[in-house]
Amino acid sequence: MKLTKCAKSLTCGVLILSLFSFVILSVGCLQGEGKLAPLSSAPSQLAKDLIGTWVLVGTPDKVREPPAAGGQLKFRTGRHWLITQADPNTGVVIYHHGGTYTLDGDEYAEKVEYANESTASLINQIYKYKVKVEGDTLTEIGIGNPWTQVWKRAR
Repeated sequence: MKLTKCAKSLTCGVLILSLFSFVILSVGCLQGEGKLAPLSSAPSQLAKDLIGTWVLVGTPDKVREPPAAGGQLKFRTGRHWLITQADPNTGVVIYHHGGTYTLDGDEYAEKVEYANESTASLINQIYKYKVKVEGDTLTEIGIGNPWTQVWKRAR
């Protein structure tokens, strides 16, 4: 079978594109602040422990019981986070915002990508924390921000 010049160049183009795609996928993808992340990297134990729903219970020097109603709730998946608080009497949302996060060792950085009117000024801000999870307790120590908080895993 004789290939035309056009068919040969099309075949070469597909091969080159396939090879390029393979190399990109093998090396990894751009993530976070332009860092390459290998495809084979598995989430750390801390990354796994962060996933779930958390309720704010105070600061490291003053931890209280989770509120029976209302309170601040923080939700995390493997990449996204959000925080919301509703009035315990009416159920009306007081504030709600969230976005994406990265974790590098124990340094956690969250970017606010959306918010309701009460916290819209936070959009596009990045907040960093040192984080640790001990059992059902998460401690976030603000780095360059005033938020140092203790959260309990919601039940």
